[in-house]
Amino acid sequence: MAKQETLPAVRLLAKAASAEALAPDIVDTAPPRPAPGQALVRVASAGVNPSDVKAALGLMPQAVFPRTPGRDFAGTVVSGPGEWIGKEVWGSGGDIGITRDGSHAGWLLLPVAVLRERPQRLSFDEAGSVGVPFVTAYEGFRRSGQPQRGQTVAVMGANGKVGQAAVQLAAQAGAQVFAVQRGGSFGGFAAAPPTVVDANHEDVAVRLRELTGGRGVDLVFNTVGSPYFEAANKAMAKGATQIFISTVERPVPFDIFGFYRGMHTFVGIDTLALDAEASVSRLAAMREGFEAGTLRPFAVESGSVYPLADALTAYRRVIGGAQQRIVLRPL
Repeated sequence: MAKQETLPAVRLLAKAASAEALAPDIVDTAPPRPAPGQALVRVASAGVNPSDVKAALGLMPQAVFPRTPGRDFAGTVVSGPGEWIGKEVWGSGGDIGITRDGSHAGWLLLPVAVLRERPQRLSFDEAGSVGVPFVTAYEGFRRSGQPQRGQTVAVMGANGKVGQAAVQLAAQAGAQVFAVQRGGSFGGFAAAPPTVVDANHEDVAVRLRELTGGRGVDLVFNTVGSPYFEAANKAMAKGATQIFISTVERPVPFDIFGFYRGMHTFVGIDTLALDAEASVSRLAAMREGFEAGTLRPFAVESGSVYPLADALTAYRRVIGGAQQRIVLRPL
């Protein structure tokens, strides 16, 4: 059993009425005792995702209060089945920090079935902050058919975290990748550098048609939704698929004729529907890529790492649209 030391935890007693009203408590907690089939993890690092903060603001109706937020984690198993004691693990989940206490704490109680050893190539900060973006990108491709060598893939909003993960996965698979974004250079890693389409200065649909010899792209990963919806539809090849994970506006103009004549498929992704066991199975499928270096975690800069006592600052940076990956450490 873990040493009976108390560690801090973020505690939300109820949803906040606004971003300005968000005021999480920081409380000291003793290590909970695992029940049969559970393990206790001492959290080393936990990413802060937009969904963590949105849930605190009441924008996720399934969120349960009071609770501790945080969907992504990396840490060390300190109590539970003997074969897991001392193992360094990583994970994520649509239930963690939403319907039960999450990773923005020193202690995290998990089902044993969720435990997966972290890739040794990744630091704790890196392993604790890849979860939601990479699980989202992987699930989009899994549900739509994984990218194949020789296919063309356009990632709309490629400079966001899910967009960067989608570019990496498609490039690793050997697809030709087009990074559609507002800006002229792709800031993330990819096993094969993508071709950037700058939406600030180019007609996205026209440019993607040009780049594919008029055929159009096989797969569109639309991380933004409505702002790219029309351009993406115009850029899709016969039989192409478009993946959605988010949107700005809910209603969009929809050309039914173009949809069925194009033999198109739309795929919607909600990773909140993936519990921790389902989420870690997606991470496990990407482990080999992380160990080989064909997939890489997001850079975690020293100025973007906060102790739990400064969780509110971290949350506000995420609400403000920080481009950096924001990470919390219990101590």
